Amino acid sequence: MGYKELMIRSYDMQKDRARVEDLERRCEVGPTERAVLFTDTMGDPICRIRNSPMYKMLVAKLGDELVGVIQGSIKLVALHHNPHNDLAKLGYILGLRVAPSHRRKGIGLRLKDNEASVELFMNKLNYVKFLTPAILVNPVNYRTLPISSSIEVAKVQPEKAELLYRKFMTSTELFPDDIGNILTNKLSLGTWAAYPRGESWGDFGSDGKFPSNWAVLSVWNSGELFKLRLGKAPLPCLLYTKSSRLIGKMFPCFKLPTIPDFFQPFGFYFMYGVHHEGPSSGKLVRALCKFVHNMAKRNKDCKVVVTEVGGSDILRLHIPHWKSLSCPEDLWCIKALKNEEKIFDELTKTPPTTSLFVDPREV
Repeated sequence: MGYKELMIRSYDMQKDRARVEDLERRCEVGPTERAVLFTDTMGDPICRIRNSPMYKMLVAKLGDELVGVIQGSIKLVALHHNPHNDLAKLGYILGLRVAPSHRRKGIGLRLKDNEASVELFMNKLNYVKFLTPAILVNPVNYRTLPISSSIEVAKVQPEKAELLYRKFMTSTELFPDDIGNILTNKLSLGTWAAYPRGESWGDFGSDGKFPSNWAVLSVWNSGELFKLRLGKAPLPCLLYTKSSRLIGKMFPCFKLPTIPDFFQPFGFYFMYGVHHEGPSSGKLVRALCKFVHNMAKRNKDCKVVVTEVGGSDILRLHIPHWKSLSCPEDLWCIKALKNEEKIFDELTKTPPTTSLFVDPREV
């Protein structure tokens, strides 16, 4: 196949929507040893980046056949290792897909999940390994989870939440400069803080006063943009899914954890901006996770709560999740563009910070 036959152009919703969705289905792959969750864009293939400040989607065609697609976005972020403490313009590549019958023909290179993607980006496009955050997924069951009476959970208004995040999270990797736009987006359900009951935190840090231990997180309703569905699952997982629901209905007094019905597309909440301070704040993070679970339980469409944390972040020890649904290493690769070599060297040669801010708009 010669490159002259290949046409790259912008995505056209009217012309390309059905064919892009078909390509996404044909490209679904995943490990056989654990359950695999796939996305269902509900007829809007560009929905995952639509809320980003700048975004673009390209398609590759051979004649009348659509053989590849790629999505990308650009935003300003704070980089912990930037020696000048300046903001960096960061581009994200999301959802590179090439039709199985047209792989290894250079289409992925032109468009600029699996071992093939790693081979493409690291060996052919000169990207290097940057971070390996963990994606943590926790099912939502029909029982309300109890929160200790010794813990206070309070809602934080967006302007207070922005001040809190800018004070404590700008030193994390990839903190977005437009955090205010994220917090006031219609998909952001709110920000909540947890602290010991009896301690005062009336102004949420605006006055410089903080409890001895505290935790904060925000919630994004990703299910309003796209759905998840269970694509593949090992036989033991399938059996447990069915049996747990049956036992839960027959013997509710046992209070056994049950798995929701994952075999139809379902929504999910994404927890972002998870942060904690204080030697005993881990239990406050767990309390907030219970709070979000109980909030998600009231949304019949929401079947899981998801978050993403740094691979070595102690947060993962305090966030409930199921290993069979989670991903312990989500490989992120990075490459310097023009005039950014110095920052790139700092990023790749210095050990990464343990904490990470994952923008819910790029989930």
